[in-house]
Order: sequence, then C-alpha cells, then structure tokens
Amino acid sequence: MMTTPMHAGLGLRRSLMPELLALEPGAVDFLECAPENWIGVGGAFGQGLVQLAERFPLACHGLSLSLGGSLPLDRELLEQVRQFIDRYHVRLYSEHLSYCSDDGHLYDLLPLPFTDAAVRHVSARIRQVQDVLQRRIAIENISYYVAPYQAMTELEFIRAVLDEADCELLLDVNNVYVNACNHGYDALAFLQGLPVARVTGMHLAGHHDEAPDLMVDTHGAAVKPQVWTLFASACERFGIQPTVLERDFNYPTMGELLAEVAHIRTVQQEVVHARCIA
Repeated sequence: MMTTPMHAGLGLRRSLMPELLALEPGAVDFLECAPENWIGVGGAFGQGLVQLAERFPLACHGLSLSLGGSLPLDRELLEQVRQFIDRYHVRLYSEHLSYCSDDGHLYDLLPLPFTDAAVRHVSARIRQVQDVLQRRIAIENISYYVAPYQAMTELEFIRAVLDEADCELLLDVNNVYVNACNHGYDALAFLQGLPVARVTGMHLAGHHDEAPDLMVDTHGAAVKPQVWTLFASACERFGIQPTVLERDFNYPTMGELLAEVAHIRTVQQEVVHARCIA
C-alpha cells in the first residue's frame, strides 16, 4: 500500500488515458476516479487503470449513490464500490451531498431542501454507506442554482449533516465561489463557518461566467483567479489537504493541466511557508 503524501492530484478520465500513462513520476501526487466508471471495466482501459494504480495512489469520488434520494440505497453498487476501494487501497472516498435518481438515474446532481427533515434523511443514508464501506466518507458541497426550500442556510445545512452523520467534508472551492456569487453570500465567511476538523480534501475546477450574478459550474475551463485566491484562504484555514484538479471536457494539453496541478502545490507551499515564518 502506497503512503505517498497526497497533496495535488488530477481527475482520472478515460479521454486522458494515453497522456496519464505517459506521466513522469511525481507529475501528480495522486489520481481521482469515479469508481462507477471503472467497476468491471476490462480491455485496454481496465489494464490502463491497473498500471496507473501501480504508479499513483487513487482517490475515489462517487457519482451514483444518490445520498439524498428517496429510493433505497443501491446495495449491489455499494458492495462493488467497497471491493473497488479495497482492491486499489483507496484512502479517500467521497460522494455528493445531493440526489441523482428517482425511478432511474437523472444524470444530474440535484440540491436537497435545507430542512431538519432533509438533514435526518441524508445523514441516515450516509451512516448506512459508512457501515457498508466500514469507513468514514466525505460529502461534497455541490453547486446549485435553485433550492427546493431553505429553512436554514447552506452553511447551516452542511454543518448539521456533518454532525448528524459523523462524516467528513470534501470542500469544493469552486462550488463555494459559484454559489456565493449566485446566491449572494460571502465566500470567505462560508469557509470560516465550516468545521476545520471535518475537511479532508478539496476540489478545484473551472466555471463559466454567464452574467455578473450567474456563474455556471462547468469543469470545462481553467480555474479562475478568484477561485485560486479563495483556495489560498481555504488552505490557510484547513491546512494542506489532498486537492484535485477536475476537468471533464474541453481538455487542454496535458502540459496545461499539469501547470494547474503545479499551481495547487505552489499555493499549498506558500501557505506552509507563511505559517513557518509567522
């Protein structure tokens, strides 16, 4: 089992497989994949995954558990995920604080109402997942554009779920920035309100500026300067956490992606240096 520090990583996408297989040692600290996209995959892609897992630690970010959904959890999928993360010695497993199914997969991450009932419902399901996987998982704060109902703030809702489920938080910094712009709250104040001990990883991604008050989380562009600044603030508060650069389409060259991964390391190192001389 690898014990390499996991500071700056890149999303493992099939479209990037040739370039990922050609990476030099140390180009990234780890790779993150969605297990649903790789469970049972054979052939060249399956062999490529095995080769990459031998060279880089893997983290997993789930897509399909639908933690906030009303249908029973998919126990077959959960068992497959458990076997996957055991096989590849996955240290970090996360899922979205949302739902994505209702009599079928909706192929989107839909927001939950910010209510006490929703806190109890999703927390119970997170605890079930943790029982099956025999590990604490991290939930990710999602981007959303309309909310079903808000009896509490997004921050209050996330904090309540973390406490009720006794789980961890994968902090998506871009989603905080996007939501802050779209819903009119202070992104820095949001970070300050999150419990430090719960944050065990971070995500960075690009978004599209549709209008001054409408940002669209796309994962199809470079990380914006404002998000890099917010990431530095997140590192100052939560320390150096495993951080993944997410890119899902409109891929640039691998050199450009690795430059963003290198910038993650730079920001992390600057925060460490600042703490040392403080």
